[in-house]
Amino acid sequence: MGPLAGVKIIEIKGIGPGPFAGMLLADMGAEVIVVERSSKGGGLVALPAAMDCNSRGKKSIALNLKTPAGVEALLRLVESADMLFEGFRPGVAERLGFGPEQCHNRNPRLVFGRITGWGQTGPLAKTAGHDINYISLTGSLAAIGTPEKPVVPLNLVGDYAGGSMYLVMGMLAALYEAQRSGKGDVIDAAITDGSASLMSMFHSMDKLGAWIPERGSNMLDGPAPYYDVYETSDGRFVSIGSIEPQFYALLVEKANLDPEEFANPYDKTQWPQMKISLIEIFKTKSQAQWCEVMEGTDVCFAPVLNYREAPVHPHNVARKTYIEIDGLTQPAPAPRFTRSDCATPTSPSAEGADTQEVLAQWGFSEQEITALGTEGALS
Repeated sequence: MGPLAGVKIIEIKGIGPGPFAGMLLADMGAEVIVVERSSKGGGLVALPAAMDCNSRGKKSIALNLKTPAGVEALLRLVESADMLFEGFRPGVAERLGFGPEQCHNRNPRLVFGRITGWGQTGPLAKTAGHDINYISLTGSLAAIGTPEKPVVPLNLVGDYAGGSMYLVMGMLAALYEAQRSGKGDVIDAAITDGSASLMSMFHSMDKLGAWIPERGSNMLDGPAPYYDVYETSDGRFVSIGSIEPQFYALLVEKANLDPEEFANPYDKTQWPQMKISLIEIFKTKSQAQWCEVMEGTDVCFAPVLNYREAPVHPHNVARKTYIEIDGLTQPAPAPRFTRSDCATPTSPSAEGADTQEVLAQWGFSEQEITALGTEGALS
């Protein structure tokens, strides 16, 4: 069933961090109803619903929110919901007729989540942007890459880590508080705020003199020979994270390194030559051969796998980190629970496929559903 069984959530369909947040909540057992949008964002890859992992475990309804009847139907659903979240620019939900005030008039206990790049306030709040822009403003992008230029870290840091995760955490915290106070709340989850929060440790390290802004100058951003990615003889890669002395000593042993050359791992002046030596050494064996030498030891080692290879790695197989739904291999729900563990997610619904069923289950009569169709409220 999952720990969120019984929690009813309305997701106004968006892109990126919103659908991912909805997937996380559905994976935990919540009933997530997606209200589909009639238009798609230009330039984006439109995934077929049946192949969209972010749509798993949810039900899909089609409401035309540009009609009064469609908005009224949504507000009827709000009366029975615990949460609603949307990803419009500031003011759009209010203009359409289902902003926080309108929704709280129908359900004072409702948790209203808002996920945007820049937030609901500030000079940039109403301007367009994407993950790469949001993390640019918080120091996150500037910290990742080579000395020559920042490197784009997919859209994981902003959209999903700084966006989805903080939205979900905020909504669940507000839900917990609403159960005690009887009052809902509005969650302003800005990706800029979340990705700034992710940088907290580095602000502390900077204050202590243990980190500087220049990329490729710190222990964790590439120059340290014991914390990097190395190419192997077959053109593959392995990762090394032997930071602590006992793990570093094991790296020296397993890689058969010169003890004198590698005697002072924390002396930055020696890092460049040590790095050159390690580059040469790791090219003497294939990735598989280095796995035989180091994997399963305390070197802090792993082969660098792509997303197609990851599901068949023995560790991931043993933990059932990946599952298959309708022929599509995908990550399993995370994290794990010992008592209220999550069921395998159900297949995604086609867009609007559950409209009749959901409306009936949430209190609409057959006559009311028919009237919504007549009034153009069902898109």
